[in-house]
Amino acid sequence: MVKEAAVADVADNLYLRAVGRIEQAEALDPMVDRAAPLAGRLVALEPVRRFMDGDTTGVPAHTIATDVPFGAWFMAQFLDLYDDEPSRVAARRLVGLGIVSALPTGLTGWGRWNAKPRELRRVGVVHAAANAVATGIYVASWTAWTRGHQRAGVNLARLGSVALIAGGFLGGHLGRAAEGGTTPVASEAQAG
Repeated sequence: MVKEAAVADVADNLYLRAVGRIEQAEALDPMVDRAAPLAGRLVALEPVRRFMDGDTTGVPAHTIATDVPFGAWFMAQFLDLYDDEPSRVAARRLVGLGIVSALPTGLTGWGRWNAKPRELRRVGVVHAAANAVATGIYVASWTAWTRGHQRAGVNLARLGSVALIAGGFLGGHLGRAAEGGTTPVASEAQAG
């Protein structure tokens, strides 16, 4: 009965149907295959793998690391609501912090990605692409800010947040699969 409810929930949920299509998108396999050796090198050393998996802290490193760019970028948008110089300076610095923290955050994600099944690796490459797009937009935002184009910087940051949220939802799907070993999308596939 619970399994049938999960299948019905997926059928009625546009987001879960979209994630299910990503999981089944064999067109993503060339990207998965190109990324796999690189991700494997990240966790080739046992102490690094243990750190990435959270064996040393109880929480995977990526789960913790994502708070820095997400937090910095969204707090910058909050400060963008204020039209005073200290808020503008702080917002620009927060965008910069998000940019600087994006690379180590991404690396911790690739370390976790390496152990996932192919369907979730497909979701992972789309997750990484969305976050890379978001980071690129935030770089453009920071550049606009530093060149004195505040309005453009603010608007670009808002656009970056759209890509960041999309990547975050996909990351949440990956995290849910890691915690419980299954997701509503996987349950639907097993039931079908």
